[in-house]
Amino acid sequence: MSSNLASPTKFKASPVSGEGVVPSQGITALFAAGAISAELPLVPGQVQPASLDLRLGSRAYRVRASFLPGGDTVLDRLADFSMHEIDLSGGAVLEKGCVYLVPLAEGLALPEGLSATANAKSSTGRLDLFTRLITDRGREFDRVEAGYCGPLYAEISPRSFSVLVRPGMRLNQIRFSSGSAGLTDVDLRALDAAERLVDGEAHIAGGLAFSVDLTPQRGGVVGYRAKPHTGLIDLDRIGHYDPVEFWEPVSSSDGRIILDPGAFYILVSREAVHVPPNYAAEMAPYLAMVGEFRVHYAGFFDPGFGHAAAGGGGSRGVLEVRCHEAPFALEHGQVVGRLVYERMAERPDILYGADMGSNYQGQGLKLSKHFREP
Repeated sequence: MSSNLASPTKFKASPVSGEGVVPSQGITALFAAGAISAELPLVPGQVQPASLDLRLGSRAYRVRASFLPGGDTVLDRLADFSMHEIDLSGGAVLEKGCVYLVPLAEGLALPEGLSATANAKSSTGRLDLFTRLITDRGREFDRVEAGYCGPLYAEISPRSFSVLVRPGMRLNQIRFSSGSAGLTDVDLRALDAAERLVDGEAHIAGGLAFSVDLTPQRGGVVGYRAKPHTGLIDLDRIGHYDPVEFWEPVSSSDGRIILDPGAFYILVSREAVHVPPNYAAEMAPYLAMVGEFRVHYAGFFDPGFGHAAAGGGGSRGVLEVRCHEAPFALEHGQVVGRLVYERMAERPDILYGADMGSNYQGQGLKLSKHFREP
């Protein structure tokens, strides 16, 4: 087992300057300087306003368990867990309930002081396609230490639907930052006073609170629940699938639903939020104190999300929800997550919604882009 990427050379000085999240033009500069390497040239749309889409390589490994490499390389640990190798070049099915490891087309040679975090893309999360980034000697998922030099891997575990994948598909994304980028609650209150981040009162405590909207939408629907036995989803097919074949509509007459253990739901936030062009945001991880369920799988919000400068008027956040140990009663207006804002190192040269084909600008309750409108 070997990586397709040549060993990169670590940079002593960063090709980007300024503290904060690296914008689109900075990501392009990282490529030009060799701090990001790839097997193939960049493709249109791969560089996002505040992140880079990562591409699947040409092979995958079915593994018997999720793992972190700790003090070893991923390939060294893979020898202990791999069950068989899969050639993705002609397309291959990743089966629901299985765990796969896929070497990615991109590798890193980050300068000291530049670190990164990763997250699933929106469409990946809305398919319950659990995807996490792994690095050599990594002790956490989705975290890349400053100065990391080496290959990148995606752990992929389809939870609700089996999927057909091919090399070059983009299931997760990476965000680079330097220095102190996060806003304190004091900073966030000042930003809200200046920009009005939410269409209503802003509840700020460790970030901007998100609550769930359980008022009926079109046809009395408040959300969708994944069906347990469905067909295959080809991730290249956009607007192709009939939602009825994959999803059950969830309705409520009293602003309450009961989440079933193990079930996966698509719901929507009550608040319409926006992210100003000089900021990025991320949905904070699930906290046990709000209930026995996980609220997000895809957590990056780009500069311009829901913002007037990018053609938005506030956009609601789609919530990917999985209930765990016991049935849980979810009430309308219940806080289920927090949106944490970060400063950009500089304003990106592209914004979400205005300068790129954004599938979810101005969204409400919405399934992934693979499905026709219900």
